[in-house]
Amino acid sequence: MAPISLASLTTLRLGGPAERVLTVSDPADWAEAARSVDQREGMPVVLGHGSNVIASDAGHPGTVVVMRTRGITTTRVDENTVAVTAQAGHPLTDLVAWAAAEHLAGIECLAGIPGTAGAAPVQNAGAYGQQIADTLDHITAWDWQTNRPRTLPAQACRFHYRQSRFKAEPGRWTILTVTLHLTRCAQAEPVTYQHLADELGLPLGARPPVREVTAAVLANRRRRGLLLDPLGPDARQVGSVFLNPPVSSADSARWSAAGCPVHTTSDGQLRASAAWFLEQAGYGPAQFVLAGVRCSARRTLTLTAEAACTAAGFTAALDQMATRVLLGSGILLSVEPVQIDVQVPPTLPGRVRKC
Repeated sequence: MAPISLASLTTLRLGGPAERVLTVSDPADWAEAARSVDQREGMPVVLGHGSNVIASDAGHPGTVVVMRTRGITTTRVDENTVAVTAQAGHPLTDLVAWAAAEHLAGIECLAGIPGTAGAAPVQNAGAYGQQIADTLDHITAWDWQTNRPRTLPAQACRFHYRQSRFKAEPGRWTILTVTLHLTRCAQAEPVTYQHLADELGLPLGARPPVREVTAAVLANRRRRGLLLDPLGPDARQVGSVFLNPPVSSADSARWSAAGCPVHTTSDGQLRASAAWFLEQAGYGPAQFVLAGVRCSARRTLTLTAEAACTAAGFTAALDQMATRVLLGSGILLSVEPVQIDVQVPPTLPGRVRKC
């Protein structure tokens, strides 16, 4: 059997062959699949939709598990709260749409985020003032240190802006299920993000119906080039390639005065717009960074891979962009996508990681 290329398992469509690929579709098969992994290899690479991954051109010399488990179950917690458990491989977009149809509030602003329910807590996925940590009650995960499943409450997940215990401890955890506590209510959570309020034509703090918020989020993401269209000109991408950088109160005032958007995250940290710094460094929509790598047609913060692109070339483009921002502003940008066996250039913070 011919080896399976990581390019076929990621939205960037980059990456060489994997030595072994296991696809898990039935949750009951997980334990057997996990125990079939050579213990000397350690934790395998685990992929959902591969929408936040840069895979090495050389491939991966070990096991790659593709999580395809699906399903949603519910339990009534009290009169207004429903515990919703999703299998790790369930598409996040489907989970958000299902919740909106059921008039369950709490994740409506996550509409249109690609990837799976199991991947969302790793990155603490969020948008429009909402993040998965806001409603997450607990997860079940496979602990590769003990080779058994464990249940971790939300407070044990160490959530921060685009950060979690699962991201900070690479090689230890594979999320199997995610349980959220959603509110049965016709109205969504209060709108706290100006882009969304403008889309809805409502003031901040308004609580329109859940379905209206989900539709408005999707419309706004589409207009801003934030939806992953597999048939569009920007199909080969991983969304935002840099995290919004943290800034001090003094720097926040300085950058705000210069026109840079600055917002406060849910954990109270001030973060400036990475896109703004890229644009000040001379980058813009549809502009080529290096041969085979360009900014998406509608936003600077998304890079698109062309036909001749390689993972090495894509990473080199990230390094060039971060270097130019660093030299021009003193701001160090951190790469957002997870890198599988990719050698990270010295300018870019972080380390070689597995997904």
